Amino acid sequence: MRRTHSLLILLFTACGVANAQVVPAATGIVRAGKNLQYAARYDETAVFSSDQTNWQTATTSGSLNYMNTNERHPFTAQYTGGYTWTLTGPDYQSGQFHQLFLTQGLNWRKWKFLAGDDASYLPQAPTTGFSGIPGIGEPIGVSPINPVTGQTILTLNTHAVENNGTVDLEYNPRIQTAISFGGSSGLLRYPNGDGLDTNDESGTATLVQSLDGRNALSANYAYSNFSYPGYNVSFATNTGLFGYQRKWTRNLATNLAAGPMYISSSVTSVVPNSLSVGASASATYLLRFTSAGASFTRGTNGGGGYLFGSVVDIATGNFTKQFGLNLTIGLTGGYERTDAFSTFTSTNGAFGGAQGTYQLTQNLIIFANYTGIEQSIQQSLATPLPTNVLNEMMHTIGFGIGFSPRQAHPRQQ
Repeated sequence: MRRTHSLLILLFTACGVANAQVVPAATGIVRAGKNLQYAARYDETAVFSSDQTNWQTATTSGSLNYMNTNERHPFTAQYTGGYTWTLTGPDYQSGQFHQLFLTQGLNWRKWKFLAGDDASYLPQAPTTGFSGIPGIGEPIGVSPINPVTGQTILTLNTHAVENNGTVDLEYNPRIQTAISFGGSSGLLRYPNGDGLDTNDESGTATLVQSLDGRNALSANYAYSNFSYPGYNVSFATNTGLFGYQRKWTRNLATNLAAGPMYISSSVTSVVPNSLSVGASASATYLLRFTSAGASFTRGTNGGGGYLFGSVVDIATGNFTKQFGLNLTIGLTGGYERTDAFSTFTSTNGAFGGAQGTYQLTQNLIIFANYTGIEQSIQQSLATPLPTNVLNEMMHTIGFGIGFSPRQAHPRQQ
């Protein structure tokens, strides 16, 4: 599922320095007690494709979100899972899916420690929502609290297991200065043998120096190592980023960072040694009933599950607005380009989603959504990608109903 690698180190640096905030999802989740939210949903979707046979699916799913209020020992847990069955057409999506994200923190004086684990079992490369499964009615348009996936090559008719464990330690010797260190270890596995199993480990060191109440400078060093079970191939990435952050208003913040990125390989015929540029940029905007954000990252990853390493460019955007007490609109979109190191193979993937959620009664919501996914492939004839890699445009239209008692407005909770 979601994977920490050089690309994500850039993303974490951008998000951490910008100190982004988002509006909590106000619909589609039951609030039980002070710290626990949960929801149950049923949806039906129709999928239209230019090259594949059209199909329809039905899904039952549930979600759980818990966050304690202990400032010294903060803990969060997010889970979404369900089962999809095919009503008509190809059996691409049938089966179960699960996504679990846990964090445990410790704050003591000038020190902050955070450990997390992100695990998933999904029937395709994820796109929209927390679980990444389009059409099931999860809130979209809000920035996820967990990392993005390592599956930057979009697929169909496949299942993948991802797990990523992370630790972060931050020290604030002065109000204007923050020093942090982090590490992660992750894996990507294809139980049906239709993808490239990948391992990765990484470490980071970051210094953020505030200039005044609005401006800050940052310096980051990141190391990542990628390997492939069953293959004698591995490569490492060393990246140095230098960044600038500005908080323009109470609601708008931006961050920019860039620097050299050096790739060294154990087998240069497969992954050539090279020097490139890593970069990240982000912007966040928050009002009482509206949130928006955009980000861009350039780095390396393990190859998206189908290549021996790659350079990736990812751009994403999100928007959420609440209209009155009953209606919430969410928009999300992204672009992913994955370029192989040693072959003439690259993919250009894009996705976009829109969803409206309406509080029908005190205990019921209804929702409707649309998701478009497109990917094109440029590849050498000697090393073609598998047929389960998406190479077309797909449209998903979904409708559903959920059990979700009305909540107070997020600012009143």
